[in-house]
Amino acid sequence: MSALHGKKIILGITGSIAAYKAASLVRLLIKAGAEVQVLMTAAAADFITPLTLATLSRNKVHTDVASGDSWNNHVEMGLWADAMVLAPLTATTLAKLSQGICDNIIAATYLSARCPVFFAPAMDLDMWKHPATQENVSRLQRFGNQLIPVGTGELASGLVGEGRMAEPETILAVLDRHFSRAQSLSGKRILVTAGPTYEPIDPVRFIGNRSSGKMGIAIADELCARGAAVHLILGPSALSPGKAGVEVIRVGTAREMHEAATTLFGRCDAAVLAAAVADYRPAKVAEQKIKKSGDEMQVSMVKNPDIAASLGQSKTIHQKLVGFALETQNGLENAQSKLEHKNLDLIVLNSLTDSGAGFNHDTNKITILDRGNKKREFELKTKAAVAVDIVDALQELWG
Repeated sequence: MSALHGKKIILGITGSIAAYKAASLVRLLIKAGAEVQVLMTAAAADFITPLTLATLSRNKVHTDVASGDSWNNHVEMGLWADAMVLAPLTATTLAKLSQGICDNIIAATYLSARCPVFFAPAMDLDMWKHPATQENVSRLQRFGNQLIPVGTGELASGLVGEGRMAEPETILAVLDRHFSRAQSLSGKRILVTAGPTYEPIDPVRFIGNRSSGKMGIAIADELCARGAAVHLILGPSALSPGKAGVEVIRVGTAREMHEAATTLFGRCDAAVLAAAVADYRPAKVAEQKIKKSGDEMQVSMVKNPDIAASLGQSKTIHQKLVGFALETQNGLENAQSKLEHKNLDLIVLNSLTDSGAGFNHDTNKITILDRGNKKREFELKTKAAVAVDIVDALQELWG
């Protein structure tokens, strides 16, 4: 039985010549056992009729927020769906969604949706390559929506290149994988650390780093999406997980994070240590603000407890431990050494030398190393997509 069986899918169709493919996509979804509600923009109806799609989906097609004397409740539809698929998504509607412009039934439902959203753009080569389009795609991805990559081939203009809407079979496979993963970690309890730690010097100053917590939060959300019970130990960060099921434990210092992690780990199946923990802290914290005097100020530092090493020492044969390494030189050698000496099962290597990777970015570029000296390198991706790769690697450890 398909993972799509019994799932409620909203299909949003916008005004591209690729709209004709929507008929095949609806048929495939219905055949897989999904319930399909089709929404169309007025422009989409110029390419394929609502009657065709209503017949195939066995549901009335909505082309506007209101039909005659009745209101098509976009809020209810947004709550009803297990997934929303925008295919084809034109440059126009892409731009509207990225800016929150709500002037049609698809935009209204998108802004109301609480389910995962997948989008399959369709446009000509130069439109697709334009920086404005690429920025809008990036914005939708930063919002947590999943891009279904465009295909390459002959376009409506006669040009050959990128911009074709993904084939219906490809879109179906993406959805099937998504729902197959949905409960794949059910019954697992997993600890995640995220964000920086702040080590106080006095009541107003601290030593910290530039970590935002985005990567660890994305991992916690992905684990929760797969059915795991997630405990997120989050350092000082303005961010919060998107999944309501993630339990958040807020901490400030490395010692507080260490205490929370060692307390929780014994009843967890795994830990993913994505936090950027300060290695050292001031030996003494002044009770009052240190007044400026002289040209220099010396702060004596002492070593913080090593969370990864502590959990690695206590780890049982049934527990899995994933660490992170952020390096500026000799990255692979340093990461491999950390993997072995701290008894990790996997280590995720980041590099500050890669553009778009590291602290505060919405994207990241990683390499995953395991105990068998296997190395997996990934291209630059959104942190949500990187989280999928990391959780996939963790899940493989359980077979």
